[in-house]
Amino acid sequence: MKAVLFRRHGGPEVLEYADAPDPPVEPGSLVIRVKACALNHLDLWIRQGIPAYRIALPHISGCDVSGVVKRVGPGVTRVKAGDRVVLAPGISCGRCEACRAGQDNLCAAFGIRGAAIPGGYAELAGARAEDAIPIPERLSFEDAAAFPLVFLTAWHMLVGRAKLQAGESVLVHAAGSGVGHAAVQIAKHRKAIVYATVGSEAKVPKAKALGADTVINYRQDDFEARVKSLTGGRGVDVVFDHIGPDIWERNLRLLAKGGRLVTCGSTSGPSVTLDLRYVFSRQLSLLGSMMGTRAELDEVARLVMDGTLRPLVDAVFPLREARQAQERMEARDVFGKLVLVP
Repeated sequence: MKAVLFRRHGGPEVLEYADAPDPPVEPGSLVIRVKACALNHLDLWIRQGIPAYRIALPHISGCDVSGVVKRVGPGVTRVKAGDRVVLAPGISCGRCEACRAGQDNLCAAFGIRGAAIPGGYAELAGARAEDAIPIPERLSFEDAAAFPLVFLTAWHMLVGRAKLQAGESVLVHAAGSGVGHAAVQIAKHRKAIVYATVGSEAKVPKAKALGADTVINYRQDDFEARVKSLTGGRGVDVVFDHIGPDIWERNLRLLAKGGRLVTCGSTSGPSVTLDLRYVFSRQLSLLGSMMGTRAELDEVARLVMDGTLRPLVDAVFPLREARQAQERMEARDVFGKLVLVP
């Protein structure tokens, strides 16, 4: 098969469009012919090389994969050749106490497709049969690939961790990002008041179209001052963050008493300072979040398939142009998701 892979860590220039071995068909597994694979920031970090992910090289990235089942291994009955499917991005053992309790994202062996195992930057992808989620004809392969990781992550952050309730207020940062555009929609689905930040005027109407009540261009306006003004100085109940130290202190100052800051990432760096007196005196909650559970993914998939939630595909690239796609993601010239098609 053809695939985009890298043999050493580095910039986008290390990506190669090359021949790679076809994935094997083993008992309990299947192989799909990839129709679409969405990009995620994890792809960039894996390519660059970070201590949290020690991978064998050469490596094929790609967390979010949709396609058509080509072959199934012995013992597989839940799907068959020809079925349209999207693959769950999370990988867990399925046997430990956390997995048995339905908290598979707390599994000690938890990993992500395209990081822990080869991903979907390829013509073919292998998976366990239980990771294949059937998709209807009305859902395009591009849209199917665009939702799993980011919508699951946003759902787990807002619903699973922050317990966002109807009528509460939430600040969603980087509403044009994959996880940000998912968070705006999920927050509105939960009937929350949504304040969103974006990095350009062109993204303002797009974020409003997703349901954001107020959209702030953080390059032109002080988002902290705007949100404080809009809330009469109270602040918001929930801050949805995946940026980290660049906005950490302002995020804390924007939380109302009893507020919750939920974070799934640190694109501006790994370390922050924290005044514990502010945390306990205002009874704030700081919540970490990692992906989500398979049950949550099934719920998100249902909402995508019935049209309640809408993944936005900004652009589609041929697989061989994965380098250009990653360069565009690094430039932040995206609203929604970028997708590769073989």
